[in-house]
Amino acid sequence: MSNNASDKKLLSLLVPMYNESSVIPIFFETVTEVLTTLKLDYEIVCVNDGSTDNTLQLLLEYSSNDPRIKVVSFSRNFGKEPAMTAALDYATGDAMIPIDADLQDPPELIHEMIAKWDEGFDVVYAKRASRETDTVIKRNTAMWFYSLFNSMSDTDIPANVGDYRLMDKKVVEVIRKLPEKDRFMKGLFCWPGFKNTTVEFERPLRAEGETKFNMWKLWNFALSGIASFSTMPIRMGIYLGLFISAASFLYGIFIISKTVLFGVDVAGYASMMVAVLFLGGIQLFFLGLMGEYIGRIYKEVKNRPLYVVERTIGFEQ
Repeated sequence: MSNNASDKKLLSLLVPMYNESSVIPIFFETVTEVLTTLKLDYEIVCVNDGSTDNTLQLLLEYSSNDPRIKVVSFSRNFGKEPAMTAALDYATGDAMIPIDADLQDPPELIHEMIAKWDEGFDVVYAKRASRETDTVIKRNTAMWFYSLFNSMSDTDIPANVGDYRLMDKKVVEVIRKLPEKDRFMKGLFCWPGFKNTTVEFERPLRAEGETKFNMWKLWNFALSGIASFSTMPIRMGIYLGLFISAASFLYGIFIISKTVLFGVDVAGYASMMVAVLFLGGIQLFFLGLMGEYIGRIYKEVKNRPLYVVERTIGFEQ
């Protein structure tokens, strides 16, 4: 299918937005300055994720002045992962680049990504060269997460790589076929494989506004990622149960031998309580893990749509 009247390839920029009115003007100014220097046609697919400020009004204004700016507006807030999924669904480019509106993903890097794509790479990751702008806690937790995720999952995700990357259309076609409702896009982006490479950058501070993620949301995000791509947490219950059973069996032999040789001692209340509380805690922990996986099955069985689109602007009917 031809993208337009010209023979140029089409680049799609995918931009989920939630209450980003303060950054929208500088975002479009910066991005269009970069995109107009490319030897490609382009479209900017913006998804308004149920914003409560005037994000949608600003997007409509920019779209009316530039037909390459296209808008998908949700009926309410569904979250960044469904918003990114919608952008992938509506984009038509030969290559696609998810990017945040806060300009912490530097648009200038697009030139390097395109160059790598022209060399034959299907996926070009944008990797942070350092995390000096993050707090010590965030740096360490990010390092722990990537190590834990990659040790437990068959799908490796590169450390210090966010959603910002270039993906060839054939990669996106595979991602579109992935049906799960509880989506961890970093993992889904990596799952198809294909030929990939990396370009590094230093991440600047936000241009305007505040981050929508706090530590609690990041924790739930990490838990969602691990549960979406690995059953190892549940499998650990088997190994831990076998270990505790073996330890209990050996301890039982020790007690029997001691009783036969030295007689019966008065049982210790403290040791009994420690054992009961420890085993109770282990059982509750794995019940919670099972509940997490069962909850995901429940979401899949209901088969509700990921998002509801209230209106679209700039797309061919």
